[in-house]
Amino acid sequence: MTKTAYRLKGHESFVPREGWITKGLYALNNDPSIFSRNYGADELGVGTNMAKSIRYWLRAMGLTEDIPRIGTKLTTLGNLIFENDSYLENTFTLWILHANLARNFALATSWNIFFNSFDLHMWKREEMISIMSEYIIEKTGDLSPSERSIRDDCSAILSMYTMNDSLIVDPEETISSPFNSLGLIRKTGQTFERMTKSFQEIEMYPVLFVIADTLNEDKYLNIDEIVNGDNMPGKLFSLNRIHVNNALDALEAAGHITVNRTAGLDVVYPKSGITSEQAVLEFYSHNSTDGEYII
Repeated sequence: MTKTAYRLKGHESFVPREGWITKGLYALNNDPSIFSRNYGADELGVGTNMAKSIRYWLRAMGLTEDIPRIGTKLTTLGNLIFENDSYLENTFTLWILHANLARNFALATSWNIFFNSFDLHMWKREEMISIMSEYIIEKTGDLSPSERSIRDDCSAILSMYTMNDSLIVDPEETISSPFNSLGLIRKTGQTFERMTKSFQEIEMYPVLFVIADTLNEDKYLNIDEIVNGDNMPGKLFSLNRIHVNNALDALEAAGHITVNRTAGLDVVYPKSGITSEQAVLEFYSHNSTDGEYII
């Protein structure tokens, strides 16, 4: 069986906590070489393993890239968020960071598999670990992945996305992550449930962010692919067909796409030629929330 490059437990067992992304963005904007000195722990004001985790999350979410002989620099997306919403105050920012993470098989393998392939609506922790192990073996070709790393990744996913709720009693799920607010998972007792989101919760720009580059490259996308395809809005954002169609109608009204539902085509064509990064810039041009941050 051919093996595919993948990564488990790059997060050092830490989910992205409140303020971590902000710390990383400001520190790197000031000095691209911070991670070359004690993994950036001193500049970030955290322990060494936490600094490693912050570096991982920034990279896995597409906010940074490593440049030989220079250090770690903010990507175009990283700069856009730094300049417009470095506190992650706008839910739009959380949705696009989540989308980047969940599409990143190479660096966030468990996230990619969970959001694209894990199809249980309700599950218990041990059930999730067992099923995720089977998927990781199938999709990576590695017949003996680390059981501990898979378990830690599953715990991180649950801790990162489960809504804050008085029913949560497990200490592993009480650590606050900004991504809790997306409400993608709910826990009742020992059972976890994937929550279906609505267009009103997501709105149109996260959907445009995900499909824009693919749409411009392929010239059109089937609506069924947008709903059910891997790394597409339906799966990444837990949107059903009705809410995907609501988002597409809003994007058409805004002049970004053309939707053709005649003669059973159900396809979307690019209209404005907007890219994913331009979608982010357009959103922020009308919804900037940023202010001064002091480390």
